[in-house]
Amino acid sequence: MRDHVQDHSRQSRESDHGRAVAALRGQYAAIPAGAPVRLAKSTSNLFRFRADQSGGLDVARFDRVLSVDPDARTAQVQGMTTYENLVDATLPHGLMPLVVPQLKTITLGGAVAGLGIESSSFRNGLPHESVRELEVMTGDGEVVVTDPGDDAHGGLFRGFPNSYGTLGYALRLEIELEPVRPYVKLRHVPFGAADQCAEMIAAVCAERSYQGEPVDFVDGTVFSGGEQYLTLGTWADTAPWTSDYTGNHVYYRSIQRRRTDYLTVKDYLWRWDTDWFWCSRAFGVQHPVVRRLVPKRYLRSDVYRKVVAWDRRHKLSDRLSKAVQEPVIQDVEIPVDRLAEFLDFFHREIGISPVWLCPVRLRSRDGAWPLYPMDPDVLYVNVGFWSTVSLRPDERQGSRNRVIEDKVTELGGHKSLYSDSYYREEEFWANYNGPTYQELKERYDPAGRLPDLYAKCVLRR
Repeated sequence: MRDHVQDHSRQSRESDHGRAVAALRGQYAAIPAGAPVRLAKSTSNLFRFRADQSGGLDVARFDRVLSVDPDARTAQVQGMTTYENLVDATLPHGLMPLVVPQLKTITLGGAVAGLGIESSSFRNGLPHESVRELEVMTGDGEVVVTDPGDDAHGGLFRGFPNSYGTLGYALRLEIELEPVRPYVKLRHVPFGAADQCAEMIAAVCAERSYQGEPVDFVDGTVFSGGEQYLTLGTWADTAPWTSDYTGNHVYYRSIQRRRTDYLTVKDYLWRWDTDWFWCSRAFGVQHPVVRRLVPKRYLRSDVYRKVVAWDRRHKLSDRLSKAVQEPVIQDVEIPVDRLAEFLDFFHREIGISPVWLCPVRLRSRDGAWPLYPMDPDVLYVNVGFWSTVSLRPDERQGSRNRVIEDKVTELGGHKSLYSDSYYREEEFWANYNGPTYQELKERYDPAGRLPDLYAKCVLRR
């Protein structure tokens, strides 16, 4: 009886999904030719802020997990589903997505069309590499279902990652899942020099172990040129204690103070969300007195981002600051053997701290993702930094970001496009495979109803 009820519920959700797709296509067709097309979303994790716009395609009906198959270890998920809701649906089955990006309101479709990463990425790659089937409403208003072996639309499947909604929108995805255990044991290993840290990243990721214990998760935190830590996570069935970083305690500060820690699997997945890594300090909520007064429901990344969006619109920080500030919000992938060189440059020229490190190696061995062309034989380290810097009188907005972009290219790395970019057009298309992108654009959005990737990510149209 229970299986029958579950099958009926799944069939009902799938039927409702079909109706939602038909309604969305109707909305799209009703938009006049030449009018801008965008999504009406309640949350965003992009940092390309624009003026408020009314309207947009209503995608509120695309925010559910349609089904979880614990035997096949797969899930059918709508594109606007947040990872918070996705994890809540899979953990009761003892499963989770192969890569769970750090922030709760990142959507599955957004992570696949953009770039998602986390501490399992050294063994599981990027979120789009665990997609088994993809349903997309393309720029010409058609709905395409494609998979890795699709002869007709395989180019769209492979080119969708890093297209940022400029080829179409993900409506439904079938993804792989992996088993979890109840707890994660953490070891925070300190290093006094970046080259030592980089060498250990390479060794741990190759061996998937450290001092005789298996390693299932790897990330790192750089507090200064002389203080960095690798956090090595290992699945555990039991824990002598568990820490709680969803309330008064701040996770990233524990990295400096503890050598060993334990978290429940759910708290581990969201360990960075409560304080938006460390960016919550800008809002004063890490102060012990303020911390006790702020309701826990407001200690989360989407709340902080809304505050930043409000500030960007009203320019309050700019009016209060004595110096001209440039936002430097970037995630870049650097080959591990060039990591120390990049960090030395970054401490000297930019000076933001802390900095996040996260190793990633593609699962796909054939270099199948043309718009974000990472070498499958190279271990990269994602370096994340999110703050502002004071500009000198002779510097223009964007100058520090440009210096970083040039250095990343020089070192054979890549930059994620979720935030502001300043590339020259020819340089941009050289980095992100312009010829392949243009072929896909001409096939799936021939009338140019959606902006192209350069216009959206650099010109911010």
